[in-house]
Amino acid sequence: MSLLSNTYPILEFDPSPTAILSPQVTPLPEASPKRAVLCFFQEVLQRLLATGTLTPIGALVSEIGPNPIYALEHEESRVLVVHPGVGAALAAGFLEELVALGLDKFIACGGCGVLEKHIAAGYPLILTSAVRDEGTSYHYLPPGREAAAHPEAVAALEKVLQQRGVTYHLGKAWTTDGLYRETPARRDRRLAEGCSVVEMEAAAFFAVAQFRKVVFGQVVYGGDLVVPEGWDKRAWSDRMDVRERLFWLAVEACGEL
Repeated sequence: MSLLSNTYPILEFDPSPTAILSPQVTPLPEASPKRAVLCFFQEVLQRLLATGTLTPIGALVSEIGPNPIYALEHEESRVLVVHPGVGAALAAGFLEELVALGLDKFIACGGCGVLEKHIAAGYPLILTSAVRDEGTSYHYLPPGREAAAHPEAVAALEKVLQQRGVTYHLGKAWTTDGLYRETPARRDRRLAEGCSVVEMEAAAFFAVAQFRKVVFGQVVYGGDLVVPEGWDKRAWSDRMDVRERLFWLAVEACGEL
């Protein structure tokens, strides 16, 4: 009998919770928080580390090198802070390791490409779902078009942004592994199914979180403009004030979980 169950390997979902390889992690101090902010803004983390705001308490490890885990005290909240790496596979692996360490509530903050011109650079969007145009999520959920953020995390982000008087959109992301294959035709398809932005990790984050039964939400800000008329960077990665503000909003939302 053939072991092949589908023409395409990516569609051969196996729901078994038991894998041959599980995360090998070094335990954190016993008093460590069970919630974390996954922050894509390395320069924000470095600045907060330099000012003593972040305290290193451990690390995740890959061939890139050590990826620090920080503790952060903010008002009445205590959370962990980690850079999640870039790309669905690495980000999902780091999330798996954090779950293995006992964490169960997460808020991610990052940037995104913008598919719709009316979304200004720097404008916040709370992601409610993501189209699964990457490979990692298919190892965590049966084949399907989308993966969803946890409603508790979406509600926490909305609560904080509203309390702070920050205008925002709820939106759907197009998660892709192929940053240099965002063709006009593919963009049109994603717009037709309701995507406002494009990025590389959200669908995988949401899928891992659903599979591991943890709470996960993500907030992004409008970055480069991805339109057929031509790509426009819009100086998206230089918006340090926007990036740090989004980080602190994510910290507050994480404390609400």
